[in-house]
Amino acid sequence: MASRSVNKVILVGNLGKDAETRFTPTGVARTTFPVATSRRWKDQQTGEWREETEWHNVVLWRQENVANYLTKGRQVYVEGRLQTRSWDDQDGNKRYMTEIVADQVILLGGRGDFPPDESAGQPVSMPRNAQRQQTGREPESSGPALDQGITDDDVPF
Repeated sequence: MASRSVNKVILVGNLGKDAETRFTPTGVARTTFPVATSRRWKDQQTGEWREETEWHNVVLWRQENVANYLTKGRQVYVEGRLQTRSWDDQDGNKRYMTEIVADQVILLGGRGDFPPDESAGQPVSMPRNAQRQQTGREPESSGPALDQGITDDDVPF
């Protein structure tokens, strides 16, 4: 038997609150945000529609500029992996937390913050002047002939 395993999560849901970015002591950005997913079904015994919401904690590493775009209520696509970590609380009890460590986050439609043709399913790009303000240097370019305004380096995800 082959030794294979898969740890992959795909979520499409709504942000429960604005994303928060904090930095580790070594300066690595850690952005966290909760995502709500819901399912709806008809109860076979009562005939009533029921709904259940599940909350997921998402962690996105090394993307300090995305918190401005990840605001409460926005619909997002999140792709990543499950990770469970443990620690001892003040009373010595073992605590566990399972999070989704995101590899990819894409803003979808949702709250009407952008016209539909600009946001539906498209990653949000950061303006070049905002990138210069955050990094303190000019963004790298492939040369004047190939520079068409937005590059892969401009996408904050």
